[in-house]
Amino acid sequence: MSYRVSVLQFEPRLLDLKANLARLERLLRDVETDLVVLPELCTSGYVFASREETESVSESIPDGPAFGLISALAWERKCSVVYGFAERDGSRLYNSCALVNPDGSHHLYRKTHLFNREKLFFSSGNTGLKVSPAKDGVKVGLMVCFDWQFPEAARTLALKGAQIICHPSNLVLPWCQQAMITRSLENRVFSITANRTGTETNGGENLTFTGQSQILGTKGEILIRLNESETKLATCEIDPAEALDKSVTPRNDAFADRRPEFYEL
Repeated sequence: MSYRVSVLQFEPRLLDLKANLARLERLLRDVETDLVVLPELCTSGYVFASREETESVSESIPDGPAFGLISALAWERKCSVVYGFAERDGSRLYNSCALVNPDGSHHLYRKTHLFNREKLFFSSGNTGLKVSPAKDGVKVGLMVCFDWQFPEAARTLALKGAQIICHPSNLVLPWCQQAMITRSLENRVFSITANRTGTETNGGENLTFTGQSQILGTKGEILIRLNESETKLATCEIDPAEALDKSVTPRNDAFADRRPEFYEL
């Protein structure tokens, strides 16, 4: 089965929801793919100085403007879209991502492992790690950024049947892109890490993002890796069924050979 997967890398504008949505519409209006992954908090920027700022660019789904735009794009372009956003649910804010499908269905994930100052503004995610169907029934697992640090996250998604791990990110540490090679290899799954670019300064905080968005194969091979600064939508073709094959050698299987009775988590 030939399946087109894409990653979008760009620089959102801090606290400018309208401008970011307009840019996403331009960048995705001609996309030809089955699944595209966008960065973490791609509608809002990242370096918030206060909860009030965070709340000002948050939204609930399915009634928020970002969800409306992404849903329309998914339907028009006949593709699944994964995007990161600041979610508002009652009095709580979450660093979330959503999988939106061309048939109108959607699936929500709230970031499990908050990074650094995110803990000042967001609640820890309570959705758990789930696998959901994307276009054509391909099984997709959702992680957000710092979730990469915890091998249990990717392993849980793989054990639940994920063929592709979609990983919206705002990476500033230098290790994630290489670590995700291991996550794909050890779990025999495809992974798509969509990172952002640029530098944000706000409230005395300054962060530079590392770019290098990538799509990885089931043996950790780099199918696509962008550079540190380019704005680009990149696409390649994969066969998701390859992620069902967990064999390592004729006598070894990455999952069947597990011995969880000896593991401590």
